[in-house]
Amino acid sequence: MKAKYHMTAEQNIFVAKRNIIDYIWKSAKLEGFAVTYPDTEAIFNGLSVPGIKVNEIVGVNNLKHAWQFILGNLDYPIDLTYICKINQLVGGDNLIVQAGYLRKVPVSIGGTTWRPDMPDEDQIKDELAKILDIESPTDRAITLMLYLMRKQMFLDGNKRTAMLSGNQVMIASGSGIISIPIEHQRTFTGLLVHYYETNDMEEIKQFVYDFCIDGIQFDPIQEQDEPDLER
Repeated sequence: MKAKYHMTAEQNIFVAKRNIIDYIWKSAKLEGFAVTYPDTEAIFNGLSVPGIKVNEIVGVNNLKHAWQFILGNLDYPIDLTYICKINQLVGGDNLIVQAGYLRKVPVSIGGTTWRPDMPDEDQIKDELAKILDIESPTDRAITLMLYLMRKQMFLDGNKRTAMLSGNQVMIASGSGIISIPIEHQRTFTGLLVHYYETNDMEEIKQFVYDFCIDGIQFDPIQEQDEPDLER
């Protein structure tokens, strides 16, 4: 899978920080949070927002902290421990029960009768190793994200955790940022349910590649002659 953007990690971090409120807002909307972009910006900046549920304020703040974590720890190789840390941050302040720990009870998923298997740590580590061996960073990131969404390793926050994990791979390799645009979220959710039920990720993977990768194509810095200051 060919990269859509070719940035340095520093350039990709710049893009992420520049648009971080937008990414957080879109992620929150994907989870059904009733927050507008101005609400998200105010919460991000520590301002009070009347009329917003406490759990949604906490959820936005937790996404902020999780983004800050991955942007500050891109050099750490992503693994199960790293992913659990992301879920811990996503679910902190009592937003998610046992955040950061593999679930020990069965869960159901809205919109489908399909039920995920109970997570097995050794199996997850083996499957992660195969995914992280994928040569293309973009393919690796999208595959990792979708795998984690379907695996449902945690009691809640799996989509947020999965997207942040995929973005750690994207940003570290300068390949852009995965973000589901508001106008495509309904289609994405439908494709996700189909993927849950079939375990065939090809259609949703292509959709994410086509519509859900953001970035800036920086021009190469051109060398310039030193100005002639002699008079």
